[in-house]
Amino acid sequence: MTDFSAAADWTRRHVDAGRLPVAVLGIADASGVLHLEAFGTDGDRTAHVDDRFALYSVTKPLVALTAMRAVERGLLTTETPLRDALPEFAHPHVTLAHLLSHTSGLADLVLETAGPIASHGNATTLREAIERAPLEFVTGTARRYNNLAWEGVAALIEHATGRAFEDEFADLAAAVRAEGLSFDTEGVHTVHGGERYGHNPADLLPLRHPAAGVAARATDLLAIGTSLLAGDGAVVGATTLDAMLRPRTSELYVIDADPLKALEDFGLGFNLPYRPSLLDHTVFGHEGWCRSQFWFSRSADRCVVLLTNRLDAVEPDVGVRFDELLNAVFAGR
Repeated sequence: MTDFSAAADWTRRHVDAGRLPVAVLGIADASGVLHLEAFGTDGDRTAHVDDRFALYSVTKPLVALTAMRAVERGLLTTETPLRDALPEFAHPHVTLAHLLSHTSGLADLVLETAGPIASHGNATTLREAIERAPLEFVTGTARRYNNLAWEGVAALIEHATGRAFEDEFADLAAAVRAEGLSFDTEGVHTVHGGERYGHNPADLLPLRHPAAGVAARATDLLAIGTSLLAGDGAVVGATTLDAMLRPRTSELYVIDADPLKALEDFGLGFNLPYRPSLLDHTVFGHEGWCRSQFWFSRSADRCVVLLTNRLDAVEPDVGVRFDELLNAVFAGR
């Protein structure tokens, strides 16, 4: 049986040092959960393995999987234009694939914007904002990380299925009995570090944002991970997952101030990192701004989930390097 003590020690060390307030570490393979452990106390709240955490951008691959379940049912394709769902949308060449791979060219918004959005035609909702969004670059010619695009994914899911986006998302959760996975964020662990960026989580979470609004337990994500590793088709089929993992942005110019972002690629909803600090370059998955982690290794047949709650954990003065954890799980003995 594989020993995951190095991964557990890594997590405990950062929680004990205060670099992470609390954490839940989970590891699974195609057969099920291999390790599950909670660490730390935040204020008067001690972490437990069944606690729910806000996921921030770990939401994105989950929403992408929801969209691809509709593709599997023949209700749309990756090349379906957003204009099919939003007839007033001004850019006819933007497709589901562009939205899922950060190549749409749409001008983004501050993540938690909820009031009037002057740069997007005085929109007051995310749906209005994407309908009125201008292009920053020609669709498909560059990659720029984008949150607003995921409202377009939700619109396409609703148009294709004739159902509310959150109902389709709930079907994904139910397929693997991920009962804690939803856009209901009541009771999640407090998210720290927002003052550094002028971000208030209380402004974001009520939006139920399809780019960053989901909460979950570690076991919910591990259930999805086990299904995808096993190829049992409960979430999506193996052919669909293969399509989602095909690099879509490797030849494109990357618009990002962080040079390390140029060492990433994107498929459909999944990040495909090729950072030199990673020993395993078959890794795919996603990180959330809250620094929760959801990653897979195709070569190791493992999935790792780390749920935590500090936005600025990777800043140099804090110094958490999550690739250390990925190496301990995917390349460790």
